[in-house]
Amino acid sequence: MVLLDNIMFLYKLKEDSNMNLTYLTTEELAGRMKYNARTIRNELKDSVLLEGRHYIRPFGQRKILFIWEHIEEDMYLASATSAFSVPMSNGGVCYGAH
Repeated sequence: MVLLDNIMFLYKLKEDSNMNLTYLTTEELAGRMKYNARTIRNELKDSVLLEGRHYIRPFGQRKILFIWEHIEEDMYLASATSAFSVPMSNGGVCYGAH
């Protein structure tokens, strides 16, 4: 499964290379998402924002640049799949009719 994921990522990366992507610093991303930059660094990075998909480290350096188009796409996907669900006390989820 990991190999298939890597292949799909490389294919998507190739598609994206034909268009201009928007690279943002943590502070710029915080402004667009209306989140605190500290929340992005401490809670979202590496849990929902993944290296290689949502951010890169240019030239292998410490600096991080976030890829806005990928983050925006995944935010919409996550929102669309969770909009009709209700968390239950036993840890499950109740899905409403669409």
